[in-house]
Parts: sequence; C-alpha cells; structure tokens
Amino acid sequence: MHLLDNPIRPYVWGSPSAIPELLGVEPTGEPQAELWMGAHPSSPSFVPAQGRSLVDLIAADPEGELGEPCLSAFGPRLPFLLKLLAAREPLSLQAHPDPEQAREGYERENADGIPIGAPHRNYKDADAKPELICALTPFEALVGFRPPAQTLEVADRLGVPELDPLLAQVREQPDGEGLRAAFTMLMTAPVDHQRAVVEAVLDACRSRRTRDLADLPAADLLVRLAEKYPGDPGVVAALLLNHVHLEPGESLYLPAGNLHAYVEGLGVEILANSDNVLRGGLTSKHIDLPELLRILDFTPRSAEILRAGPGGVYDTPAREFQLARLDISGGSEVTVEPAGPQILLCVEGRVVARSESGKVELTPGYSAYAGAGEGVVALAGAGTVFRATAGLGAHPA
Repeated sequence: MHLLDNPIRPYVWGSPSAIPELLGVEPTGEPQAELWMGAHPSSPSFVPAQGRSLVDLIAADPEGELGEPCLSAFGPRLPFLLKLLAAREPLSLQAHPDPEQAREGYERENADGIPIGAPHRNYKDADAKPELICALTPFEALVGFRPPAQTLEVADRLGVPELDPLLAQVREQPDGEGLRAAFTMLMTAPVDHQRAVVEAVLDACRSRRTRDLADLPAADLLVRLAEKYPGDPGVVAALLLNHVHLEPGESLYLPAGNLHAYVEGLGVEILANSDNVLRGGLTSKHIDLPELLRILDFTPRSAEILRAGPGGVYDTPAREFQLARLDISGGSEVTVEPAGPQILLCVEGRVVARSESGKVELTPGYSAYAGAGEGVVALAGAGTVFRATAGLGAHPA
C-alpha cells in the first residue's frame, strides 16, 4: 500500500482553483487542468516510500504488482489511468480510435517515420482509449451525435438560412449517413464559408440570449464556444451533438469513435492508459480531419447517463478499467477483495486504507496504490473514495 505523489497537467482550459480547493492547498494562479494517477510514461505518479515512479515500481516486478490475469491481458503495464479533471473552458472536440484503428495508425505512422513526440502525430501508442467521466460538481459536456430530429428542432428554431445546405443532408437521410454528410460538408468547407456560417448562427443565438435563454440552452452554449474559438466550425458542429448536464455522482461512458468535448466542471475520469486523440475543432492543436472522419461513429443515439450500481460500480464494457464509488460511513468498514492493481482516490472526508502490509490515510485529492499481491484492503472512516481497477476483477464486498 503506497501513498502517491501525483503530477498536475497545466492545460490552458483548466480551472486554476478547483483542484487546489479539493486538495486544500493555495492556488498557484496557473490553470490546473488534470491530476494524473497512474503509470503513464509521460507523467507517472511518484511513490515517495519507494523513491521511484509507479512505472519503475511495476517494471521491477510486473507479475507481483499486476497479477497474472492483468499481466496476461495487457502486458507488463498498468492498463488504466485515473484523473481528476477540472475544466473551466471547453476542451477540444475529439474522438479516440478502437483497438484495430489504433494499432494500424500507430504502425502506419511509425513506417512513415513520424517521431512519437511530433505535434502532428496522431497515434502515440497502439492502444484504444475508452473513457468514463464521473461528475464531482455539476458537469457539462457534448457527447456523441444526437438523434437527427433533435438537431433539426433546434436548428429550425434558430432559423439560420446559412445552415440549410447542412440540414438538407440530415432531412434527406435522418441517420448516421446523413449526419456524416452534414458534418463532412461543414468541416471541409472553405474557411471563409465556415466563418460566415458560424457568424450567422451566432447572430441568431445572441438574439435568443436577449430574450428567453432558458428556452434554448444550446444558444448559450454556442456563444460560449465561439467566444473562446471565434470562427471555428466546431461551434456549429456542436449543434449535432448531445448537450449533457451531469449532477454529482452521474457519469458518461465514451467508447471508441464518440465525438465529444467536455465543457465545464470537475470530475473523476478513468481511461485506458493511452494518449491517442483525434481532434476536430475547438483547439489550436493539430487537426487531421481525414483521419478523424475515418474513425468517427456517426450512429445517432441519446446520451446514456450512468449511475453507480451494486458495489458502487459504474458498469461499462471496458476491459482496461473499472471505476467504483465507495461511500464510507463512520460506523462501518468496507473491504475490497484483490482484483489486480488498484488506485484509491479520496474525494471527500477522511478515510484510512489498510492492508496486511500497512495503512495510509487519505484526504480529498490524495490517493494510494495497492498492487495485486496486497490482499484484502479495508476502508474505514467517513468519506467517499473512488476505486480504480482493471476491468477484470471483483466488486467491493
């Protein structure tokens, strides 16, 4: 059982205060977007008691730390990455590849001689990147292509003639192929035309803002996106996506090909230990539109909000990870059976995690790692802990 010292990523969209407030430390004034807990090579957690990173700790004894099932399934590495994510501004419009797409893209870019660290490289590894976000505060996101009828209803109420050619694609074919045609038309249009469509949509949205904003929340969202990314076609693309508001404890699972952008809020995110991202807008980073179009899933569906089930588990099909929310009351003890490697993150209260090898005290924002050989872990105190494991194991008892 090891207390972790975790790195913070200062992306520009991050909140300067949300993570420091949770940790109970003074803000630095700089954005603190993500706190990473895990063994990603670019920013691994440090294990102070061992004087080395979690990557090195696992590399020294992969079978002992990961257990045979996890080692056989994923090789000698931690298959998941846990994060605290604090968005003050929208993240980029993005999607992630499935396993076959990731493997093919990684090998292709290697063959082309593109350095791993090159800013125009799409595939940093050969792995898929499914992910789950669980809200700690009210959380806003754009997630997946919504049913065409909903998009047409919002667009018709805005009444923007410049949108007609795009909407005609959806009206003629109100399914995934119609959405693909509309999205492709928008994203491949000349820049001047894109800007004209964005400005026309914004004029309509601003007009709505002066009247009944609550009656058309999409208008407010598009204005906020455009203030950060003026003229970006991703602003209009947001009309095609589900606009979701999560309450604390609610979550979203994002499979491969799901076009999404987190807009604002603090949450716990768990994902496969990969860094493969294909961006489509709302960003100054590299955009590879043909590659994005190749991996996107345009199947329209309403966003499914997940809540914790038996044992506090958020049930997903991901093999690389499983996330559980454990509420510990003052008079009870929660035990979790061995299930490969695990990370325990406290988000509220004060909780003591105890195993045969010792114990650690966790307060909000702090986390501990337990290897596969640690045995049963008992949690006592009063608070809330998120437990991250590979998607192979047992639920809390």
